[in-house]
Amino acid sequence: MDRVALAELLRSRRERLDPADVGLPAGRRRRTPGLRRDEVAALASISTDYYARLEQRRGPHPSPGVLSALARALRMTEDERDHLFHLADQTPPARHSTGAHVSPGVLYLLDRLDDTPAFVMDDLGRVVVQNRMSKLVSGDQEQLTGRERSHVWRWFMDGASRRRVPREDWEWHSRVTVADLRATVGRRGDDPEVASLLSDLLQQSPEFAGLWAEHQVAVRRSEEKRMTHPEVGLLDLLCEHLTSDVDGSTLVLLHPRPGTDCREKLDLLAVLGTQELGSTKAHNRVT
Repeated sequence: MDRVALAELLRSRRERLDPADVGLPAGRRRRTPGLRRDEVAALASISTDYYARLEQRRGPHPSPGVLSALARALRMTEDERDHLFHLADQTPPARHSTGAHVSPGVLYLLDRLDDTPAFVMDDLGRVVVQNRMSKLVSGDQEQLTGRERSHVWRWFMDGASRRRVPREDWEWHSRVTVADLRATVGRRGDDPEVASLLSDLLQQSPEFAGLWAEHQVAVRRSEEKRMTHPEVGLLDLLCEHLTSDVDGSTLVLLHPRPGTDCREKLDLLAVLGTQELGSTKAHNRVT
């Protein structure tokens, strides 16, 4: 592991970014250009001390997950991300498989969709990154680990994942999810990760196995999504799936169904989320 070059790469990419580039307020005047270390750490969901040690050439050997998170936080291109992995003596992720890397342009778009829930997921239904509105609507899915990261796994194996979806929509969601996974298996059936997920679902979920036997296949491109939010009630949404031909990642945009009160509910949810954040900050200052 080349700690010196790794530290220099992280510092140079941090200093080239403005807060606005990553969706952060400019705040008061800054003494030095770029983001602060604590801001990068927050964007990558790691501790400030951990990140500081990396820049100080004394950090631990970062895992592939940490490196991917840092590459996204610092808006690195795929070439820069691969270089980061090499410096840390790790093998870069494949570019044409899971869509684990998100381009700086897509991240920029997510930051500016202030009133529209949006997220990027890979072709196994794992959320890679969400914007603020997506987290307010669906919860923070970036923190999930292991099989729980996959929407496909959660839908069939974790009953809690269905609580916010009206029961009359369950069968439709199940069929769409299975048909989309079959398309992924067709593209990546020789991938051990895909094969393992499919095998476990077939063995552990009779519902999944029954639907899989029907051999329906369809890539998700647009769909309807109704969900009950604990704060604002039923959200009647339309989803657009924009899939990259390069890495298989999908940008999902959720927008209100015309003729419903969903737009007003999303606006209310945005306000409630802002108030909760402000209350948390005030509490933290007191304690």
